[in-house]
Amino acid sequence: MNKKFRFQWGAFLMFLLYGGLFFLLLSRFVFIQVTGTAEGQVLSTKADSKYSREQVIPASRGKIVDRNGDIIVEDTLSYKIIAVISPEATNNSSAPRHVVDPEKTAKVLAEYIDMPEQDILDVLNKYIKAGKYQVEFGKAGRDISYKVMTEIKNNNLPGIIFVQDMKRLYPNGQFASHLIGFALKEENEDGEAVAVGKMGLEYIYDEELTGTPGKVNFKSDTKGFLLPNAEKMITNPKDGDNIHLTIDKTIQNFLEDALNKAEEKYNPEKMTAIVANPKTGEILAMSQRPTFEPNTREGLSTNWLNEAIEQTIEPGSTMKIFTLASAIEEGVWEPNATYKSGSYTVYDRTIRDHNVYGWGTISYLEGFQRSSNVSMAYLLNRIGDETFIDYIHRFGFGEKTGIDLPHEATGTVSDKYPINRVTTTYGQGTTVTPIQLVQAMTAIANKGKMMQPYVIDKIVDPSTGKLVSDHKPVEKESPISEKTAEQVKEILASTVTSEKGTAQRFKLDDYTTAGKTGTAQIANPEGGYFWGRNLFLYSFLGLAPVEDPQLIVYVAVHKPQLKDTEVGSEPTSDIFNSVTENSLKYLNIQPENLELASSIKMPNIVGQNMMESQTTLESQGLKTVIIGQSENVKEQFPAAGTSILAKGTVFIKGEGDIELPNFTGWSKRNIMIYKSLSNIPIEISGEGYVTSQSLTAGSIVSKDTPVVVHLSTPEETKIVPELEESMEEPPQD
Repeated sequence: MNKKFRFQWGAFLMFLLYGGLFFLLLSRFVFIQVTGTAEGQVLSTKADSKYSREQVIPASRGKIVDRNGDIIVEDTLSYKIIAVISPEATNNSSAPRHVVDPEKTAKVLAEYIDMPEQDILDVLNKYIKAGKYQVEFGKAGRDISYKVMTEIKNNNLPGIIFVQDMKRLYPNGQFASHLIGFALKEENEDGEAVAVGKMGLEYIYDEELTGTPGKVNFKSDTKGFLLPNAEKMITNPKDGDNIHLTIDKTIQNFLEDALNKAEEKYNPEKMTAIVANPKTGEILAMSQRPTFEPNTREGLSTNWLNEAIEQTIEPGSTMKIFTLASAIEEGVWEPNATYKSGSYTVYDRTIRDHNVYGWGTISYLEGFQRSSNVSMAYLLNRIGDETFIDYIHRFGFGEKTGIDLPHEATGTVSDKYPINRVTTTYGQGTTVTPIQLVQAMTAIANKGKMMQPYVIDKIVDPSTGKLVSDHKPVEKESPISEKTAEQVKEILASTVTSEKGTAQRFKLDDYTTAGKTGTAQIANPEGGYFWGRNLFLYSFLGLAPVEDPQLIVYVAVHKPQLKDTEVGSEPTSDIFNSVTENSLKYLNIQPENLELASSIKMPNIVGQNMMESQTTLESQGLKTVIIGQSENVKEQFPAAGTSILAKGTVFIKGEGDIELPNFTGWSKRNIMIYKSLSNIPIEISGEGYVTSQSLTAGSIVSKDTPVVVHLSTPEETKIVPELEESMEEPPQD
């Protein structure tokens, strides 16, 4: 008998349920396979985020170097402390890899970093409680030196590890600090500590100095280990641009040393000084006191101003230089004409000479040499008020020089009333900046050509060597003629050489100088002026050598503490004389018979016989340095067509073995020229002139032979320089 088929509803429902689920799962699987998304998220991206890792490669901040390439500021290797506090770090390890004793760790670290023991312990306990994997110690845990890092490591603290970091280093300490400034590390949006310029050039050129970090992308497992066959993608960092200054490290050191000695001896309220090249406007040195140590910011007060640029002063009698120049240019200067010194009345105001009573009836030349205020008032009558004020503006007063630094002050030319124009002739009432005085003085030193001052020589991309910017000398409209400039220079020289001159203290042992002293009253914030020998601003604006000025030096000393036997020109002359004499010797400017030194135009000797060329050059009074032993000249310095003073030095390069010369007495600059032409790896130690060398003269050397030369300053050695600098810049490496 046939069994009756019974429909199994239960089985059917189970089939539909599980079949539907299988179909949904299959559909979901197909959808994911086809679209690569799930719940609106791209799975490949989610996988990348889980396994992809990115490590930042820091970029070095750009260097700041002097005109010879010597380091002023650079990044240097340092270390950062990290405390691993999670016990997970010790998994599968027989030795602890995390902090197991916070108290001991805090006690040891407190001996090495600038952070109290209790604060270190609090940080460790806080993040251990929060379940963090590791912790840092902020500023105190960064910029750790190799020495300190090694000492901490010797304590064998579990969990304390070190990561290489970069620290901003100012190797010269107090060195043009208000010009250079400083940079400090700050955390960016990503929590990374990066150096940020806070002052001076570090702040002004922060964007150029700051590099672009690189990165490494790779895939790892959840524990951070690199996955098999995983590729690394590396984006190299781009270091910041290098800034090349016009500052000369050696001359700057001369200036810093002289200011330090004056500060210790006279304890002034403040000082400002500038050294410049009158032919180009390049600033070779610039400093002020008080100053600070940029590595620690010790000594940094509330005054962050670069006072040579941003602060105005009443110039005092240094302004008489430009009053004299105006009179000569207008043809109204009669040095032998006479006037009655002592006092001069303008309406209801009477001005007096600095000795109150004057010197009787004297010549205008003597009046200038004695720094008579009354002589300037009478000269103003001859020049004419409006004409005189026009000359003052021609010399650049009352407007910015355009130096490549921000926040430059303009000063104010006071000419509203007749008495203002009279007092302006001798530097009272009108305000100027030190850099304006230096710019105006270039017209006197440079045959009437006024040069714009500048401190940035060039900015270079270190990765490509490409010039980002290249500064060249800028000649401004000449305020006076060459003839007038020469006459002013001679009269300024007489203030040093004349027995009646106020600048007799500024006479150098080996060089001629010219300039003008200044004694200015300092304005009292409560009205009027301070009065008293210890309450004046003493200054000097000078040049040297007179025959062919190579340097302009300005020095201002505010409120020095003078002994009863001392006069106001002593602090300024101490600084000027030391800096000028040492700098001229360092530059190899020969002191003897400069006025007789004729200019020689360099011939083209490339390709000619080396020995014959040497004989020809030496017959003209030039000194020669031979590099190589080939028959014909391959390269010469200075180049053909360059003007060079008689007794100057010419470098002649051939090929073949190089016989090392006797470097004794050579300047650093000549060593740099020789190094560049010969390609010998010469290491230079010290500043000034060469006093010793690692290989004796006559040794045969090559580009693989290291040579060390030691230099000493003129104050440290009595060696007389043997070589005269050429008038051309040294060749670039």
